[in-house]
Amino acid sequence: MSADAAELTAIRWIVDGPVATVWLHRPHRHNAWTGRMHAEYRSVLADLEHRADLRAVVVTGTPPAFCVGGDATALAGHVDKGGYDTGLPEEVARPGGGDRLDADFAWQLGYRLPILAAVNGACAGVALALVSFCDLRFAASDAKITTAAPKLGLPAEYGLSWTLPRLVGPTRAADLLLSGRVVTAADTADWGLWNGVESDGDATVEAAQRYARDLAATTGPAAVAATKRQLTQDLLRHDPAASVRESVELLDEAMRTSEYAEGVAALREQRSPKF
Repeated sequence: MSADAAELTAIRWIVDGPVATVWLHRPHRHNAWTGRMHAEYRSVLADLEHRADLRAVVVTGTPPAFCVGGDATALAGHVDKGGYDTGLPEEVARPGGGDRLDADFAWQLGYRLPILAAVNGACAGVALALVSFCDLRFAASDAKITTAAPKLGLPAEYGLSWTLPRLVGPTRAADLLLSGRVVTAADTADWGLWNGVESDGDATVEAAQRYARDLAATTGPAAVAATKRQLTQDLLRHDPAASVRESVELLDEAMRTSEYAEGVAALREQRSPKF
């Protein structure tokens, strides 16, 4: 599926300097998730991943919601089919990841660029899974958050049983996953789930975009990409000695680059780096 804006119906996106902003875009259904949205999201992110002019991607929802989870019609269709159907076409874009991370939303961990979630309204079910696999997360204080699944007679979906304990701890993860209760970003502000809780939806998107622009202006692109890979690899291997050894090798490689030379020059000259 092409990421050409003229062919998209459930996703929209823009590029503003070094930052791309991607909207889940079915506002008449509060951006409820469908197979079409899923395919378009993967396609757009795949097209953006290797653009040399980009440094970060912000993902948000067209107001009034971020995404209320699976579309009710699609959910009812699973009953009729007697099983789960992703709704994805046979040929689907495969951003990020590689073989070990080639699964829905897990690929975001292997994505080259940082992905920042701007949860500007209600966020439920599959949408929370998408958000939990992002690198950084901002939310509007009154945004309603729920795993939703147990109230539909479903288990934890799309890796939430893996991501949530790592983000908020096993006790709070069990609370959210077992009960499906609704909380707000304000309720969970100190849980470790959010990098920032903002006053409203617009402020949330602005905060995420501002962070992304600051990242682009002050950090080396190769350094950020390498650090993101380190974070993901260390989540998967649980080997501190291997992490130290690899970091030394990466430092040695980085110190031979023009990016490092510019960073050191900027530090010594007390100016902003020009990466």
